[in-house]
Parts: sequence; structure tokens; C-alpha cells
Amino acid sequence: MRRVPPWFLGLLVCVLATQTALNLARPLVSYRAIGLGADATAVGIVTAAYALLPIVVAVPLGRATDRLGRSAEVLLLGVLLLGAAPLLLAGADALWSVGLASTALGFGHLAFMIAAQGLVAARSPSGDLDRAFGVFTAVTSAGQLVGPLLAGALLGDASGAALLPASRTALLVAGACVLPALPVAVVMAWRRLRRAIPVPDGAPGPDGGRAGIPALLRRPGMRPGLLVSLALLATVDLVTAYLPLLAEERGIAPSVVGVLLGARAGASLASRLLLGRLAARWARSTLVVASAAGSAVSLVVAAWPGAGVPVMAVALPLCGFFLGIGQPLTMTLTVRSAPPSARSTALALRLLAHRVGQVAVPAGAGLVAGAAGAAGALWLAGGLLAGSALAAADATRRGAFDDG
Repeated sequence: MRRVPPWFLGLLVCVLATQTALNLARPLVSYRAIGLGADATAVGIVTAAYALLPIVVAVPLGRATDRLGRSAEVLLLGVLLLGAAPLLLAGADALWSVGLASTALGFGHLAFMIAAQGLVAARSPSGDLDRAFGVFTAVTSAGQLVGPLLAGALLGDASGAALLPASRTALLVAGACVLPALPVAVVMAWRRLRRAIPVPDGAPGPDGGRAGIPALLRRPGMRPGLLVSLALLATVDLVTAYLPLLAEERGIAPSVVGVLLGARAGASLASRLLLGRLAARWARSTLVVASAAGSAVSLVVAAWPGAGVPVMAVALPLCGFFLGIGQPLTMTLTVRSAPPSARSTALALRLLAHRVGQVAVPAGAGLVAGAAGAAGALWLAGGLLAGSALAAADATRRGAFDDG
């Protein structure tokens, strides 16, 4: 059995704790907004606020991580923000304050992920990236599984004005979930883990990591990989944000929504644990195309008019299985497409693409949902996934993806 390095074990503890808190808090943002009287358009705006600040700071933060090697400190910053933001949400009593707290939550997630993914990319052998990112994202999925289940259990059958006190209690629990990550992150920062990270071959020294964004985007496979990654993550966000609203429209209790979201995350976890076997049988590019296309079809089925809990209980886990395949593979594609001295910058560019999508797609989804209901937002996500699948298929045909 392969020995797991202590730094990786510590990182996984931080990932599980923070992602549980994040995915407990994210549905509660929607429920808290609903409790304050928000409609579908307002839910879309509040959801977009999650990504506003990260759009500005993603690439500079990634470059600083590449240049200065401050991954451990950035990791600690992310942990602190992910613990504080749910507490801010618990005290939010107006839609603008919910939006501000959601922005803090988004920045904390960005800082944590830039640091954590950068550590994995820097310390994992090139041939082991799929497995390392697969385990990393599998633990992320575990947090995505536990968080919504906790949210559903804590909210119970609350609706309308009763969502405010119920969501406040649940958000306090979300803040407490981060506590196991704090001592680990403090120790990692104290020991300055960055000093143990080897400088990649060909790195230009302390001024490295300044690869320009246009140059990175011109590298083979970078743009279609970013598009698929954006579509996959935007879909997770829209399902998290709009499934509660769709359930309200169809008379489905919050406790059931928690189970459905947990089932989706559980299927993503399963596919990521199986990623090694899948990658051994099919090319990475083939799996990326299948991930986007399969997610699109299953999501449209889940949102189809008249689809009730039995249909959703099949379609959403299927969607989660396909979504789970794509994210770790697009991480590997991004790292392999970038020069060694700009890996954190490239991963930050990937996260920037996510955040742009998390602003633009929910804002557009809010407009669609205002006219077509919550199902319209999920259909929009299905269309985005289908378009990204076509782009990935074209890149595969041209040999742009590195399947090595």
C-alpha cells in the first residue's frame, strides 16, 4: 500500500472540514434569502455575490503564491474566512448583508483552493497528478455530501419566515465545522511548508510565475479545459442554489432537498474514487467529454416539468457521477498545459474562470428563472454543459489535450 505523506493527510483534514462547512453554508444562503423574502432573481444575485471579490484577486493571488511560495499562509487565511463567513451569515438580517457575507465566503473558498491545489500540484509527481487530484476532489465531495445532509437535518420542514431561526442555527454549526482545520492550518503555516516545496525544473527563481494570461490561454488545451471546468462548477452551484427553490415550487421539503443534494455529492465522490480505474481504461480527453455531456442530459431530466422526487433521485446522482469525473481531470489538464513555474497561476486562472462563471451564469440564471421558474436555471446549466462538451470534443479531435 502506497504511503501517504503527512502533509497530504493534513491537507485532506483541512479540505474535509472546510468543504463540509462551505457546503452546509451554501444552501443556507439561499434559504436565508428566501426567509427574508427573496424571489428567484434575488437568489441569483445573492449567489453571484459569492464570486465577486475572487474575480479581482484570483490571478494576483495565484501569481503571489507562485512567486513567493506562501501557500501555507494563504491556506490559513482561507480556513479563517471559511469559519467566519457562516457566522456573519447567521447574523445577516437583510439581503445586502447576506450578499456581503456570501462574498466573504467566496473569497475564503478561493484562497483555500488556490493554496491547496497549488500544494498538490507542486508536491505530487507529474505521473501521479490524476490520482492526487482525484483523492483531493473525492474528499471535497465528502464535504459536499455531509454539508447538505446536515443542512437538511437542521432545517427540517421549516419554510417561509421559520427559515430564519432555523438557518441561523445551521450556520452556527457550519462555523463550528471548520474548527478541526484550524490547528492543522496553523501548524502548516508555522512550519512554513513552502520551504519544503521543491522549485520546479525550469523555474526562473524568485521572480517566477509571471506567465501572462494571454500566453497561458494560447497553450494547447487550456481554453477548452477551462470552459469544461467552468461549466461543471457552475452546474454544481446552480443545483445548490436553485434546487431549494425548485423544491419550494414543487412542494418538496428541505429535508428531502438535503438528501437529494447529498446523493448528488455522494455520486461525485464515488466517481472520483473510481477515477484511477476509469483513466486506465479511457483517455483523459474522452472522460472529459463524457463528463460534460452526461451531466447535461441528466440535469435536464431532473429539471423536466413534472419530474418529482423519484425522477430526481435517479437523475441527480447520475448528474453527480458525471460531474465528479470532470473536475480532477481538468485540474490535471490545467497543470500539464502550464509551464512548471506558473502552475499556481494557471490554477488561479482556472478558479478565475470559475468565479466569472459563478457571477455571469447565476445572474443569467436568475433572469431565466424569473421568467421560467427555477427549472429554467437548471436548463441553462444543461445548455452550458452541452456547449462545453462540444468544445472539448473538438479539442480532442485536434489533439489539443495532453492525455499523457
